[in-house]
Amino acid sequence: MKSKKLFTLLLPVVAVAGFIVFNALKNDLPTKDDNAGLIIPAGFSASMIIDAVPGGVREIATAPNGDLYGKIYRVRGAQKGIIQLHVEGDKATIKNSFGTYSGSGMYIKNGYLYASTDKEVYRYKMNGSEVVNPNEAEKIVSGLLALGDHQAKAILVDDNNNLYVNIGSNTNSCQEKNRILHSKGIQGCPILDSVAGIWKFSASKSNQQYKDGIRYATGLRNVVGMDWNKQDNQLFVMQHGRDQLNTIAPEFYDAKQNAELPAECMYALKQGDNAGWPYMYYDQIQHKQILAPEYGGDGKKPAAPGFIDPVAAYPGHMAPNGLLFYTGTQFPEKYRSGAFIAFHGSWNRAPEPQKGFFVVFQPFKNGKPDGQWEVFADNFSGSKEKTEAGHPDHRPCGLAMATDGSIYVSDDTKGTIYKISYKK
Repeated sequence: MKSKKLFTLLLPVVAVAGFIVFNALKNDLPTKDDNAGLIIPAGFSASMIIDAVPGGVREIATAPNGDLYGKIYRVRGAQKGIIQLHVEGDKATIKNSFGTYSGSGMYIKNGYLYASTDKEVYRYKMNGSEVVNPNEAEKIVSGLLALGDHQAKAILVDDNNNLYVNIGSNTNSCQEKNRILHSKGIQGCPILDSVAGIWKFSASKSNQQYKDGIRYATGLRNVVGMDWNKQDNQLFVMQHGRDQLNTIAPEFYDAKQNAELPAECMYALKQGDNAGWPYMYYDQIQHKQILAPEYGGDGKKPAAPGFIDPVAAYPGHMAPNGLLFYTGTQFPEKYRSGAFIAFHGSWNRAPEPQKGFFVVFQPFKNGKPDGQWEVFADNFSGSKEKTEAGHPDHRPCGLAMATDGSIYVSDDTKGTIYKISYKK
């Protein structure tokens, strides 16, 4: 009887303690609440600052006054290819639009707005945050190769007035017959002199041609996300890894391996670096460079020496389209100087479920990745089922930091732009 009475007396105390512990745990869990449908860490809030911009929004860049510029991916009819958004709190309005061309790249540096098509790079003089003459674009580079696959041109300008441009490969692995079962890879891959790398130009010289550029780094199948790491003053890029290992060499790879391999890789680049495509790929499970099957590999043979290792590796086929080093102070300490990566999402993991369609955070220390990456913002697709089927409502693409330290995420499917802030 005494024990029963004691239990009865303690029951309210246990219940209260349990409630406190549950809520403490709950506060550390991701939640979507009313955060524009996104699942984000506790303490953060998210909103759609603008929705349904026709043509989809790819890369984005923040002006000094907080206005946001975005590049329209697919310009239609009389639509303009660049939008200027005025942001007030959690809402934005289109303030201006100009440029008649589609494209992907967008960057603001040293008083200029830079924008790219698949074949050219333009710039516009800015007066503070406003483009001086939006109807007169200065052509910086023309004649860039766009041969069918991976045509989008990512761009970046460093502190020394150098313009970096990605030129993606038009093949999967430089085979004699592209993406065909057992077709051999071409030794001395002849397209490496003109694609599959990063090219460097002057950011201020007009009318440069493709031949005027310097091949800064090679062996990169396709790069969309890139940013400058100010901690170690170096160019960082995200490579889209090759596809179809078991379509081309089914004797060495099963469907599960095909879905997970090869890694999507983050590289820290110096001039002259070679990341090894098409001769090798990086296996994030074995943690080593593997000789590609088109060049004699069997899924286990190591690659020849001489290629740089990635500084971080992620599951295959998730398509990293945006890279942003966080230099603000609004977010908690753990995020400062780390990297956010927008994964556009996969199409070729079947029969395994598709993956990606989220933004991840990669911790950094002393200018290098340090610790395990984590999903930061999820549910852009709309549901787990839509993710696994590869039919997302939205696909994260571009990243930019607001003047207050929030981050923006663009979507090139429905043309939505999200703002994520820390609210504690």
